Amino acid sequence: MNEIIFFGSNQYPILFKNEPDEIKKPIQFKFENENENENEKQIKQISSGNFGTILLFKNGKAIEYLNQEDSKQNPSKIQIEENIQKVTVGYRNEAILTIEGNVFAKGKDINPNNPNEFINISSLIEDKNDRIIQDVVCSRFSIYLLTSNQNAYGIGSNHWGQLGFDTETLKETEKPILMMKNVSKIFSGNSSYSVFLLNSNQELFGCGNNYYGQLGLGKSKRKKLKIKKLTKIQNIPKGKIIDIQCGRYHSIMLIENENENQNPKRKLYSCGRYEYNGLGKNGDIDELTEIKSSLFENDNNILDFSVGYQHTLVLTSNTKLIVFGNNYYGQLGTGDTNDQSIPIQIELPELRFNEDISNYHISCGYEKSFIYYSPFLSSFSNLEEDLIKLFRRKEFCDISFKTENGEIIEAHKLILKYRLNENQNQNLKNFKKLFQKNQLKNQIRYLK
Repeated sequence: MNEIIFFGSNQYPILFKNEPDEIKKPIQFKFENENENENEKQIKQISSGNFGTILLFKNGKAIEYLNQEDSKQNPSKIQIEENIQKVTVGYRNEAILTIEGNVFAKGKDINPNNPNEFINISSLIEDKNDRIIQDVVCSRFSIYLLTSNQNAYGIGSNHWGQLGFDTETLKETEKPILMMKNVSKIFSGNSSYSVFLLNSNQELFGCGNNYYGQLGLGKSKRKKLKIKKLTKIQNIPKGKIIDIQCGRYHSIMLIENENENQNPKRKLYSCGRYEYNGLGKNGDIDELTEIKSSLFENDNNILDFSVGYQHTLVLTSNTKLIVFGNNYYGQLGTGDTNDQSIPIQIELPELRFNEDISNYHISCGYEKSFIYYSPFLSSFSNLEEDLIKLFRRKEFCDISFKTENGEIIEAHKLILKYRLNENQNQNLKNFKKLFQKNQLKNQIRYLK
C-alpha cells in the first residue's frame, strides 16, 4: 500500500502539474502513472529540500524529482538504481547512503565542476579504514558523514563554521574532513547552517550559525554569530536526546524523560528566533526551552516530528497532527497562509488509522510537508526483545533478518549498540550466540 499526503509549495519541483503553486490543504500524492512501477511503491522514506525531492522505496530504489521550469510539464524524474538505505536532501545538495555503506552525493558545494553528477564522497575519506558510512545528513550547503567507527566528517561549505573549523583558514572543502571522534549521532536540517553532534556519553556539541541563538548556547554566547569550533551545549533538559532538527533560524529537540514510570514522556524544546514563528512559543530563545501546549499535555506521546525552513509538524500517539511556524505556502495544511506562532491542531486527512499510527511518518521539505505510510513490525518477537536488551543504544536503527523458513522480519526503531560487522568484538560474539540459539540465518541487512 502506498499513501503519501502532501501540502505546501508546489514549486521546485512542481509535483502536481494541474494544481496551484500553493497547496493549502492536504491532498493525496499521485504518481504520474498509477500503473507504473507498482511493485516499487512501498515507501520507506521521503526527503525534500528547496530544489529537489527524493522518494525512497523499500526495494532500495529511489525516484528523484527535480525542478521543472515549465509548469505544463511533468516533474523531471530520475530513477536511482542503487541499493539504497537512506536519502537526504539539503538546499542545493543531495546524498544517498547504500546498504554497503557508501555515500554518493551531488551539489555545487560538493562537485562545483559538475554539480548534477553523483560522486562517491565516502571514498574520499583519507583514512581507508574509515570509509564504511553508517549515516549521512545534508544541511543547507554541507553534508555530514558518520562512519562505522563512530567518527564524524564534514564536506562542503564552512562559511558559518559549520564544519567546526576557522572560516578564515577553511572556507569550504571538496573532501570529507574529520570533525569529531566517538560520535553516536549527527543532527542538522535541509536549510540549516548549524550542526549538532552527540557523543556516546550523551554529551551534545554544536557549531555553525548562532546569529539567532539557534545553537542554544545561552545569552552570553548570543553575540558570537559564528561558532567556529565544536562547543559543548550546556543546560540541556534531563533525559535521552531522541532527535534534533534544525531550521534556518531555529532548532527543535525531542527529549525522552527516562525517570518517569514505565511509559516515559517525550517533550519538545526549541531555541532561536521568534520572528519567523518556528519556535512554538512567543519571543526569541537563547537556551533550549520546552514548547508547552495543552495539545501535548493531554497526549500519550510524541511519535514523530519534522522541521522545514521555518515550520514544524508533530504527530502524536493520539492521532493528532500539530503544526506551527511559517505558512506562506500553506505548508501547515490549515487551508490558509496565516502563520502560527504557537502549536495548533489541524484536521488529519483520511489516513488508514485502522493501521498502527506509528506506521505514519512526517517529512518537512524546505516549504513543503509530507505525511507518508511506511509500516514496520509493531510487536517484537522474543529475539528482538533480547536484542534490545543486549544492544541498547541512544539512537534508532532498523534491521531486517530472514528466519529459517525464509520469512523476512523487520523491526522498526530497534535499538542497537553497535553496527553489526566483522570488526566488532564481544558484543558481536554475544549476538552470534543469540542468533544461533534462535536458529536464524546469518544474513543481516541494515535498513537505516
